[in-house]
Amino acid sequence: MGIAFNRDLDAVSGAIIGAAIEVHRSLGPGLLENIYEQAFCHELSLRRIPFQRQQIAPVCYKGVHLKSELRYDVLVGGRVLVELKAKENLSPTDKPQLLSYLRLLDLRLGLLINFHTLCLKNGIHRIVNRLDEPLRPKELPKF
Repeated sequence: MGIAFNRDLDAVSGAIIGAAIEVHRSLGPGLLENIYEQAFCHELSLRRIPFQRQQIAPVCYKGVHLKSELRYDVLVGGRVLVELKAKENLSPTDKPQLLSYLRLLDLRLGLLINFHTLCLKNGIHRIVNRLDEPLRPKELPKF
């Protein structure tokens, strides 16, 4: 199960990266983050890739739902969390923040994509969370 799941994650992340490259190729660097997010989601739609945008996920701490909520950028196929940035340099907290989101949402893979680079491949960071552990039983959408 783990191997097939990892292959599926690779297929999903490849589709995500392809959509991001198309957006970057069309718009280039230097725009605001929300413009890239809108264009990225439009590109996912054009490619018929299922996603949720700017959804609120409850945060639970030791059995208590906190009043503060987590809002993520884009969840693709119910499996890969994508955080989009458009800044000259990533901050030291960007990658750990995505890892925390993955842990809270019980997801295995996240992509941090910074559109403010001349070559987008230099702005893509793959963050993994317990990739070798089995998933908690839950229904995952088909991709």
